Amino acid sequence: MSVTLDGDKSVSVPQRVRRLLRGPRPESVPSLVGTACTVVGLIDVAAGVFPRFRHSRMHTLAEVLPGALGPFAAALSLSAGVLLLLLAHGLKRHKRRAWRAAVVLLPVGAVAQFAYRHSIVGVLVSLTLCWLLVRHRDQFRALPDPRSRWRALANFVLLGAGSLGLGLIIVSVHPGRVVGAPSIADRLQHVLYGLFGVEGPVDYAGRTGWTVAYSLGALGLLTAVTTIYLAFRPEHPAARLTEDDESRLRELLERHGGRDSLGHFALRRDKAVVFSPSGKAAVCYRVVSGVMLAGGDPIGDVEAWPGAIERFMDEARAHSWTPAVMGCSETGGQVWTRETGLTALELGDEAVVDVADFSLAGRAMRNVRQMVKRIERGGYETRVRRARDIGDAELARIRRAAADWRGTDTERGFSMALGRIGDPADGDCVIATAHLPGSGTEDSPHGDLKAVLHFVPWGRDGMSLELMRRDRSADPGMNELLIVASLQAAGKLGVERVSLNFAMFRSALARGERLGAGPVLRCWRGLLIFLSRWFQIESLYKFNAKFKPRWGPRFVVFRTSRDLPRIGIAAMRAEGFVNLSPPRPFRPRAPRPCGHTARTRPEHEVSAA
Repeated sequence: MSVTLDGDKSVSVPQRVRRLLRGPRPESVPSLVGTACTVVGLIDVAAGVFPRFRHSRMHTLAEVLPGALGPFAAALSLSAGVLLLLLAHGLKRHKRRAWRAAVVLLPVGAVAQFAYRHSIVGVLVSLTLCWLLVRHRDQFRALPDPRSRWRALANFVLLGAGSLGLGLIIVSVHPGRVVGAPSIADRLQHVLYGLFGVEGPVDYAGRTGWTVAYSLGALGLLTAVTTIYLAFRPEHPAARLTEDDESRLRELLERHGGRDSLGHFALRRDKAVVFSPSGKAAVCYRVVSGVMLAGGDPIGDVEAWPGAIERFMDEARAHSWTPAVMGCSETGGQVWTRETGLTALELGDEAVVDVADFSLAGRAMRNVRQMVKRIERGGYETRVRRARDIGDAELARIRRAAADWRGTDTERGFSMALGRIGDPADGDCVIATAHLPGSGTEDSPHGDLKAVLHFVPWGRDGMSLELMRRDRSADPGMNELLIVASLQAAGKLGVERVSLNFAMFRSALARGERLGAGPVLRCWRGLLIFLSRWFQIESLYKFNAKFKPRWGPRFVVFRTSRDLPRIGIAAMRAEGFVNLSPPRPFRPRAPRPCGHTARTRPEHEVSAA
């Protein structure tokens, strides 16, 4: 017996059971074909590059590739190998366009083998691989990934560099037939000329010169053709949050936004969204490097979550994306794993301070209390206001200061960052600012402003810290000052709970420093401390712990453990720690004031995420 909730789907039978009832899916064929194309492509490249390889004990394996004898056959072998290598990853990801290209390439290779090598084995292997693709064509239905024109530039750089390297090998693997003793510069010049189809300064005896020329010309032509194709193919831009989507999400947050402190971050406009069939729940995501990243819990009614999650998984299957969830709560992790069969792993803890219980009194808060008092004696003032209560001119100055104090060229944050300040639609956000009266000058673009904290709404009675920025010339402790001021002013704003930063692997750091911790836990803690030199791990944990919060676990949800490296890289790209996009034009920065170096500046003062 099944129970239907909200008209979305039956929730008494998990999806993994329903998949078993539908029968197994033969997922191994695309992976097998992709691996076969990789192996065949490597052997094909070797057969086209190394003359001795074509007559070695690997000669039988080389027969599975198009042509290996004669100048034209060597160039064809090299081109086919490179193309198969380029297609292998797309075949493993069930991509339809990669399937079409492979189905065309393999018969061409079979014809070439019969025409130039008379290899029956090569023809049979190529046609068998092609038959497997046609036989299992239903498994290659994945739609294209979001893409842009920058893919053409990346292809030109990477494939051009690869062609240059292969060209140097091709020019150098015929030492017995080279006329004279050409230098490295001569060989490099010969490769560059050869990629453009022009004869270079290196001469060879016999027909070797033709073989080298055909091979280099094929590499150059392949680089040019693929780059032109990527530059002029129809563009599929990444999905963005539309005005209608944002309006529907705000309605869901108005009714159910108090459940998750990360709910408001779903309104980032560089995310896409899928709604449940009833429209009462939604999952927001971004696609990075083929990984479909969702952040936090689904938005909306918990009973409608399964419908939104199923739509999310259907979208991932349609594009052959790797599904993953970053920073979901324990409740969200239970629903995700129950409905999809995915696995959850604790990622860290979120620090939440209950306003009613917060106080600077007591020995435990002595350090924070002394720091705040010292800064206040220095003449600093704080202001905590809703964004709608701040004038346009001051909001513009705050936005400009936050951008100038960012410390990096890219905005960091994904699952716990909104990416904007002072938007007219975000009037409920809270902005805390620190000022030093008398410090501003006419030449200062920020006046007496010294630090900014930005909070987003968490339901009707909470707020969640989104970013922390400060002037590097300001006294240390600006963030502590503003957090204390925000907590003290929260009652007047109707706020009862405040979510601070997210501390990755907090429990491991806390248990590893306790008396009696085992060697494995101590080694793991030592590794985390070592990684803290580049990532905000230990610093965020210690910063949050100052305010004596309660900790709530957050999880990462994934399909298999072998997906974790790929998900980790995608998450680092989404969070802004790894930037593979083209560089922006250089913009000179103001010199760093004396006495404030990168080492003395706490890492947690760059961003709350």
